[in-house]
Amino acid sequence: MSTSLVCDVTGVLLAGGKSRRMGRDKRLLAVGDETLLARSLSALRSVFQHVVVVVAQDTAAIETDAPVLRDLIPDCGSLGGLYTGLKQAETDWVFAAACDMPFLDSATIRHFVSLKHEGDVVMAKLPHGLQPMHALYHRRCLPVMESLIQARDFKIHRLVDHPSLGVRLVLPEDLHHLDPDARSFDNINTPDDLDAARSVHQKRVKPSTA
Repeated sequence: MSTSLVCDVTGVLLAGGKSRRMGRDKRLLAVGDETLLARSLSALRSVFQHVVVVVAQDTAAIETDAPVLRDLIPDCGSLGGLYTGLKQAETDWVFAAACDMPFLDSATIRHFVSLKHEGDVVMAKLPHGLQPMHALYHRRCLPVMESLIQARDFKIHRLVDHPSLGVRLVLPEDLHHLDPDARSFDNINTPDDLDAARSVHQKRVKPSTA
């Protein structure tokens, strides 16, 4: 697979959560030598020519050299951030991820990109459910997103069931050769999640010699 940057898909990093369960700004927490924000940005920039960060309207400013967009419609959660990124992207496609995903993997992301002609949404379905924050979305999703927002239904996975959209589900067997442990989809919500991610990172940096 080519390692050149993808120019017809925009990487959208959602970084506007309230971090309520963590109790502090997750974007600034470190796994290894990088903050979660920096790790996620680096992963997206290794794949996409265009990368933007989306934050909530009432979220504190962040220090980054990436373009920062504020939610067009406030208080709509991740759906609002995704809508903002897709609405303002210069490309028809976006790949959306959250900034609290410490193990985003460029090869796995590129696999999703390779499937973009198979549906309007390309999303993983793992044993624990759909993964809307590691997925591709076409501009054709915008009207459906707008209807969900108007209905105050902020569940992104509703897109998968909408009859007007084509969906390509990525199953565990599709990813086994790239990410057998599905670490790409890990996210950090609590202090325990953070400790677990740091442990996984440490094992990757210093593999056991036992």
